[in-house]
Amino acid sequence: MSPLARVALVVVVLGLAVVLGAVWRSRNGRFSPVAPAVLAAAGAGPAPDEAAAGRLSSAELGAALGARATFLQLSSEVCTPCRRTHAVLAAIAAERHDVSHVDLDVAEHLDLVRRFDVMRTPTVLLLDVTGAVVGRMSGVTDRRQALDALDAACPA
Repeated sequence: MSPLARVALVVVVLGLAVVLGAVWRSRNGRFSPVAPAVLAAAGAGPAPDEAAAGRLSSAELGAALGARATFLQLSSEVCTPCRRTHAVLAAIAAERHDVSHVDLDVAEHLDLVRRFDVMRTPTVLLLDVTGAVVGRMSGVTDRRQALDALDAACPA
């Protein structure tokens, strides 16, 4: 392989790495709402199955649901972004009496990891007052992203 071809290969690999890194970073903390049709189907009919409806009870969480919303954070012990997200969500919950924050370790809650297809930590599920999952965020979440998600999914 000629020196020029090697340089070109390095440039292509670096360019690809930069593009993939930018895409990955843009997805951090992005809120993905649950489709309204899914929410409507979850609430339709007599006594929907909790697992199928994407609903979590305060007993499953080990904490009370918020009067407006609950941030359910699924984290791992060795995750630095999890600690930053925890600080942001805990501060919001401390400031707003109608919002709660629950942080669960994925190693201890594999049932929730499977049930909600958690592929990375932190993953934050936004629950409404009934415990229905109305959206999710994954990766580092900042204050603005968390508040925007709260306002979009659970208006005051």
